[in-house]
Amino acid sequence: MVDYMNGTGVQYHIRTKKGDTGRYAILPGDPKRVPLIAKYLDDAVQIADNREYVTYTGYLGGEKVSVTSTGIGGPSAAIAMEELFRCGTDTFIRIGTCGGISMDVVSGDAVIATGAVRQEGTSLQYAPMEFPAVADFRVVLALAESAESQGCRYHTGIVQCKDSFYGQLDPERMPVSGELKAKWEAWKRLGVLASEMESAALFTVASSLGARCGSVFAVVSNQERAAAGLDNPIIHDTDLAIRIAVGGIMNLILKDRKSSI
Repeated sequence: MVDYMNGTGVQYHIRTKKGDTGRYAILPGDPKRVPLIAKYLDDAVQIADNREYVTYTGYLGGEKVSVTSTGIGGPSAAIAMEELFRCGTDTFIRIGTCGGISMDVVSGDAVIATGAVRQEGTSLQYAPMEFPAVADFRVVLALAESAESQGCRYHTGIVQCKDSFYGQLDPERMPVSGELKAKWEAWKRLGVLASEMESAALFTVASSLGARCGSVFAVVSNQERAAAGLDNPIIHDTDLAIRIAVGGIMNLILKDRKSSI
């Protein structure tokens, strides 16, 4: 593999090196969310800022934890995971927003993904389509326990990942509208909870690396509820999902310590 950083050990895109990041990492998409998440850590400091990748590292329960933004979509998220893994990170929680598909998924709820529909392209560079994109069970359990402890409304199940945001919101104007609409109907019938853009790639990359990965999302809205004339406020607040992710990391830290005794 070409060494783009001339033997410095600094990763080409995220600009971190071994020792800069912790074993555990939270991955928001938006760089502006990084300092908001870092506030939940002790002694958090900015480590790097390059392109869409902003990294802070601090401590949670005495363990080093990092927060790195990934930008939007699978390609940039996969790069972040690959480079963080080279720096020593092996446990990842993706945090972001999603749009509900199931009628039961309401704005302001949280969704914890157990697996993802691979309707994107990045994961195909890692595994054939027959390979499932699944979250690590230990991470899912840690996130669910965190959500339970905070008394919030949450769902666990499959999410759909796509590469085109507007292909979901405005499929009628796309040349492949028939295909998009037919698959969307299939996801509804199969009980897929929500739609987002990164988990399929991250779950597949994690499998290829032998890393652990899970995802938690704040539900912004649900276009199916809107189409049915049901209550559908637009909610952009991601603090609940952040708190679930931080609590999930803490649960994993405690369980990892116990299993190492």
